[in-house]
Amino acid sequence: MQQPEIRPVTPDDAEAAAWCHLLCWREAYAGLVPADLLGERTSNLERRIERWTTPLGEGRRRWIAVNPDPDAPVQDRVAGFVGIGPGRDEDAPVPFELEAIYTRQAFWKTGLGTRLLDVAVGKQPAFLWVFEGNEQALGFYRRHGFAPDGVGKHDPYFDLREIRLVRH
Repeated sequence: MQQPEIRPVTPDDAEAAAWCHLLCWREAYAGLVPADLLGERTSNLERRIERWTTPLGEGRRRWIAVNPDPDAPVQDRVAGFVGIGPGRDEDAPVPFELEAIYTRQAFWKTGLGTRLLDVAVGKQPAFLWVFEGNEQALGFYRRHGFAPDGVGKHDPYFDLREIRLVRH
């Protein structure tokens, strides 16, 4: 399998990136989030495109992984993405936050997640939030040196508990 190219996102990528975002949520959270809620929360493509076209703000950056298939339809054009920035928590354990990292299910276990993490974060200290019970993600983060710091919160969008992981 040819590896996707990872590059900074551009405004022209908004629709494909929005599709990737929604489909990654559907794939990653199936079985964690009740199906009706997951369907509802991942159905508004226009809102997600708007989020991908809104300027990120100081210090925040996003990269996408472009599907190597030149004939991929728009909903499959982006195979994954990563977003980083200054920590948004008042009690941030380190200054740098991994805000989001996702790959489409077809690219799980291919090394794409590691490549995205390396591009955006490298080896620097960082923290992130992950849903409790998301064993696939928790395993990925553990392999990359992240561990729970004991802080948790409720995510109202998906109605799940999140835990904070930190790599010092």
